[in-house]
Amino acid sequence: MQIKVTSVMVDDQEKALAFYTSKLGFRKMADIQMGPTYRWLTVVSPDGIEGVELSLDPLHFEPAKAYQKALYEAGMPINAFVTSDVAAEAQKLRDRGVVVRGEPVDMGPIKAVMFEDGCGNLLHLVQPL
Repeated sequence: MQIKVTSVMVDDQEKALAFYTSKLGFRKMADIQMGPTYRWLTVVSPDGIEGVELSLDPLHFEPAKAYQKALYEAGMPINAFVTSDVAAEAQKLRDRGVVVRGEPVDMGPIKAVMFEDGCGNLLHLVQPL
């Protein structure tokens, strides 16, 4: 068994696609209209494991909106991305206009910092130590 797709809920798929491609450097993988109201939209990391996709899922129902808002307000990231140099990567994100919350912090076996995707989510940027 493998993890093939993981997801983040986004308030606007077009805005999310622009962020995840232009700010994070991911590339669009799938963009398929599935019926009148659902769009299957995924991105992949050029540095990631082949075949693993991140789905940019629309917030179409109230419980999802409440969950996303609760996580954001609690300061909890919805997902994590790994890097070999969290300080340098955080600076690249800042240089691209991404809101990075503070400086990387040692957290035992990792060093991490959170950043915002502009679509209602906090994400962890993690460097294994």
